[in-house]
Amino acid sequence: MADQEQAVEKHLSITKIYLKDSSFESPQSPTIFRQGDWKPQTNLNLRSAHTPQEGNHHEIVLTITVEAKENDKTCFLIELQQAGLFEISGYEGEELGAIVGSFCPNILFPYARETIASLIQKGGFPEFVLQPINFDALYMQSQQQRAAAEAKEAESH
Repeated sequence: MADQEQAVEKHLSITKIYLKDSSFESPQSPTIFRQGDWKPQTNLNLRSAHTPQEGNHHEIVLTITVEAKENDKTCFLIELQQAGLFEISGYEGEELGAIVGSFCPNILFPYARETIASLIQKGGFPEFVLQPINFDALYMQSQQQRAAAEAKEAESH
């Protein structure tokens, strides 16, 4: 009977890539520009969210926050939501999880990186290059953390 089953056709395509939200703050300007050396500490925070839509469409939102501080004062703060609408069919479980948790954020990241670099430059600050992110490793790490939490929960019962 297995040979009579039709193979499920797998499909993955990008429907739309768009900027969902962005914010740039420079609370210390213009005094920050009169200071000498520019050597801020930069903090990066990122996360992604998946929201199924009608049919086989899925919205993936990559949220990136970049904060530069010098002497415990915020030089600039950027919050950006780069989103994409993807058509995904034929994938389930672990495979679908890897697509929405790693593959799609990896597609969105270059768009977010360019927008962040542009906002920082337009804010009057030196060029900022956001380094590549290994979304595969981040996804695997989140899966391991989830499995460890589930194992701990099962032990406590």
